[in-house]
Amino acid sequence: MSIFPTTILLATDGSKEAELAATTAAELSESTDSELHIIHVGEVPLVYHPERHGGYHVDYERAETQARELLEAQVEKMKEAGVRVAQAHLKMGRADEEIVELAQSMGVGLIVMGTRGHGRIRRALMGSASESVVRHAHCPVTIVRE
Repeated sequence: MSIFPTTILLATDGSKEAELAATTAAELSESTDSELHIIHVGEVPLVYHPERHGGYHVDYERAETQARELLEAQVEKMKEAGVRVAQAHLKMGRADEEIVELAQSMGVGLIVMGTRGHGRIRRALMGSASESVVRHAHCPVTIVRE
C-alpha cells in the first residue's frame, strides 16, 4: 500500500488561488502517479419565487452554463500544460458540501483547493468553504494560498 494518494480531487472556482491550487494538484498528480479529477461547484440562485417560476429556471440554467464554462476552461488549461485530467465534475449547490460528498463517494485520497484568506470577521459571519472541507472531508486536504 502506497502512502501517496491514488486519486486527487482539485476543487476550482476560477480565482487566482484556485490557479495556484491547480498547479499544486498537477505537480502532485504527476509526481505520485495519481489520477487527477477536477470539480467546480456552481452557485444555485438563492431564492425561488412561485410568481417567478420561469425566471428561476432561467437563472439556474444561466448559473449552470457559467459553471460549466469555468470548469471546461480549467480542464483546457490543464491539458495545455500537459496534465492528464481523468474526469471533470460539475455540481450545483454549496461548494463545501458538494466537494466533500464527491470526494467521499469516489474514495479520493487528497483534496487540493485554494483559499482567498478572507478576514476573521467575514469568515466568522459567512464561514469558509475551505475550512468546512477541511473539517468534514474523510481524507487529507491541501489548502493553497497566495
